Amino acid sequence: MLGERVSTEITRKEDAKGYSEVEDAAKRGGRVAGNARKDTEKELGRPITTSENYLETPEKEKRKRIK
Repeated sequence: MLGERVSTEITRKEDAKGYSEVEDAAKRGGRVAGNARKDTEKELGRPITTSENYLETPEKEKRKRIK
């Protein structure tokens, strides 16, 4: 959720137009969120993601089955 929000704010701030500009904003937002996760894990001394955080069947697989 953090990555999405940061990406949205970057897109708005820079008035990104077109695929390449929006793609760049999304990558930068994802990088910010990834760094936040890594910093949090370093601070806590343990991972914050576990196997319990994942869906048994990923959304991508569910979509393939529907088609």
